[in-house]
Amino acid sequence: MGFEKFGTVSFTSQTKVDEFVERLSQGKVSGTKCKKCDAAYFPPRADCCGCLSSDMDWFDVVGTGRLISYSTLSYAPTGFEEDLPYTAALVRFNDDIQVFGRLSKAIKSEDIALGMDLLVSPVKLPCDRISYEFVRP
Repeated sequence: MGFEKFGTVSFTSQTKVDEFVERLSQGKVSGTKCKKCDAAYFPPRADCCGCLSSDMDWFDVVGTGRLISYSTLSYAPTGFEEDLPYTAALVRFNDDIQVFGRLSKAIKSEDIALGMDLLVSPVKLPCDRISYEFVRP
């Protein structure tokens, strides 16, 4: 499964981290971690920008994270206009990994609060596409 299946609009069909999409289809939201220096990355990277190693391992983002920032978008880049409005969020998991993504539309805007607990979950999109979003535990 190539990267062309990821997200609402994909601007690339293949990457060095195509496995990310396969893992999403298996119900896992994953990042990568450098085996040499232990740097963790989300979105996943094939190469460590710290020590330049390509010896990477996959890890799953699990458990509850805390919302540290968010913004509700009223304007969107090309290809995302039909999704508006949506809320982009940054959630910290395990004090060492931050995940950027969308809040589920099931979370009402008046219920969004910094520090709220969230889970990250794969989500199936129309046209056999896949992504992930933040949901309430």
